[in-house]
Amino acid sequence: MKLLANLLLFGLLASCTEAPQKIQVESNVDSPQVSFAVEKLKKVGSDQIKLNDQLVINTVVDSVNLKPEAFKVDLAENQVTVTGGDATGLMYGLLDLKEQLENGSTSIQEKQVAPRVDFRAIKFNLPWAPYRNSEALSLHKETVRDINFWKEFLDMMAENRFNALTLWSQHPYSYMVKLEKYPEACSLNDQELAEWQTFWHQLFTMAKDRGIETYMLNWNIFVSPEFAKARGVAEYCIENEYFIEQGDTSELVKDFMRESVRQTINEYPELTGLGIGLGEGMGGMTPTEREEWLHEAYIEGMRMANRKIKFIHRIPFSANTNSGGSASSFVEKMTRETLDTLTVSELPIYSELKFNWSHAHSTPHLAKVHGGDLTDAYWNPEPKNYKMAWMMRNEDFFMLRWGQTDFIRKHIAANAHSYVNGYYVGSECYIPAKDFITALPGASYQFGFQRQWMFYKNWGRLLYNPVEPDGTFENAFETKFPGHGKKLFAAQQMVSKVPLVFGSYWNATWDFTLYSEGMLTLVDNRMKVFPVAQMATKIPMEPHYMSIPELISGDVSATGKISPLVLADSLETFCRDAMVIVESIDTTHNVDLRYEVSDINTWANLGICFSNRLRAAVEYHRFQISGNKEDKAKAIELLEKSLENWKEVVRITELVYNPVPLVHMNSNDNALFHWSVFQKDFEEEIEKLKAD
Repeated sequence: MKLLANLLLFGLLASCTEAPQKIQVESNVDSPQVSFAVEKLKKVGSDQIKLNDQLVINTVVDSVNLKPEAFKVDLAENQVTVTGGDATGLMYGLLDLKEQLENGSTSIQEKQVAPRVDFRAIKFNLPWAPYRNSEALSLHKETVRDINFWKEFLDMMAENRFNALTLWSQHPYSYMVKLEKYPEACSLNDQELAEWQTFWHQLFTMAKDRGIETYMLNWNIFVSPEFAKARGVAEYCIENEYFIEQGDTSELVKDFMRESVRQTINEYPELTGLGIGLGEGMGGMTPTEREEWLHEAYIEGMRMANRKIKFIHRIPFSANTNSGGSASSFVEKMTRETLDTLTVSELPIYSELKFNWSHAHSTPHLAKVHGGDLTDAYWNPEPKNYKMAWMMRNEDFFMLRWGQTDFIRKHIAANAHSYVNGYYVGSECYIPAKDFITALPGASYQFGFQRQWMFYKNWGRLLYNPVEPDGTFENAFETKFPGHGKKLFAAQQMVSKVPLVFGSYWNATWDFTLYSEGMLTLVDNRMKVFPVAQMATKIPMEPHYMSIPELISGDVSATGKISPLVLADSLETFCRDAMVIVESIDTTHNVDLRYEVSDINTWANLGICFSNRLRAAVEYHRFQISGNKEDKAKAIELLEKSLENWKEVVRITELVYNPVPLVHMNSNDNALFHWSVFQKDFEEEIEKLKAD
């Protein structure tokens, strides 16, 4: 299949006496993806175009020689041909051309790129029937219902090469359909339901027009609170409880779920697929019972629908009857049998695993999934009916900006195997919609995700093309902040290693066991700064990190590992280097720039603070073994240094961030988060050690 069109691009020399540069676009390609890219091309500013000659752009869709979503840019004299393997590939090619023009290129760069990872998804939790009850989630309801928010978010996804939007809720269906069989499950009147349905249709269509698939995912077993009240079932759903000791496995609930799935598929032809998790609402059920329930309720509902859709089957979280997380070879073999034989959906089925549980921003080494260690049952022998996708959960930084290209490239190189076709990127505890975090007036952005613009750009572009050069991201900084691009990119890359070190050392599991940008962990059901006593006994998740007990004992089996003291020195060195890089940047007249520099300095001081606490933990462990007061004195001295580092974090962040609600803080009696709140943890720890 080949489609041809001509786009005329006039690059006229810019000067005070000449006509302004302009782009004239003409296209006969009947594709919403191409139309989207053409509209973006039209918006390139005339002052950004540095081409001297009129340029003719030929667009071609060639599905024979290029794979889906791939593109090629060829240059011959003053003619450029952009070829896509499909309409989405052509869209990416035109967006690449747009980027070259925005960067002030004086000539067009030839290239050919195919997606390295086929399924490049955003995990987006919805504030309706949310996974947890928290102001940090509910405050997004109005923003997430705003279709203008979604236009901006989907534009960002397309430009960063994300191609799947996964929307998560405990029970989204009562906001989408009024069941013919159980109308009492939906409390919306006809007008309200029509408004919701218009919203969903618009959202799914806008995504499709940008080459983005849409999936609705829910945990099980949950129903709408209206249905729970009306029928006296699943009463835990009335107050939106999420961690359930005994799920409701009644035939009525099964039938309700079948009808919800069937009618949603039938009423939303733009929706790409559905997905399920066998988790929190299935307390009291064995793994076998959970899988049987899935077949009898959810999958049967898919069979009853009038079309096939794509399907995401999350790997079970528990190998027993609780929901806390456990794994076993029996459950893996049982689940694999299900995945190998399912025929209800379009292929491949997607099988999702949490990479290193809830804290993927740690080591690229696969140490665990939700539940613990994993055997090779899911990929040996290599599956034919399904592909695996890694869930890269981020519960570690919501406020501070992040970008680290080396980590993402290493992760893909180590983990994008032939049986892996995808990645999900996103949070359980943070919704990137309403910007409730920015304190200073005058920022250019409106929504939460726009604060973390480099996070999305790094992940999306590198999942598509891991060899995308760092210059692409450096140029993006330069376009936003002329004259500062190289410094900002270099410094952010350095300090964005800080949460990776925290995660790699702390060896966390579920969400609240680590919150890296707060340097917090869960202690006696409260979030507290990393206790030095815990640091002293931690077995790091990164296999190349030496533990403090290994260091102190001289364990020969740890030979070749990075010692805690070497790690501390390295971390402090690159943090100080990053601060030097940005110290000359004047942020007086640019609020956006001030936040970029403030976040770099905050990460750097957090890294130095951790370095001093790690050194203190070494001395503390020595003291615990020897009882030597000199070791204790050294530990106290280093803890006092870490307190001074923390005070600097507080000084920087108090100027730009107000205390804010975060889901992590629910364990602290719904306290607001700010670094200043936790200064007392340092002070109390020092005083306690002095008194011992």
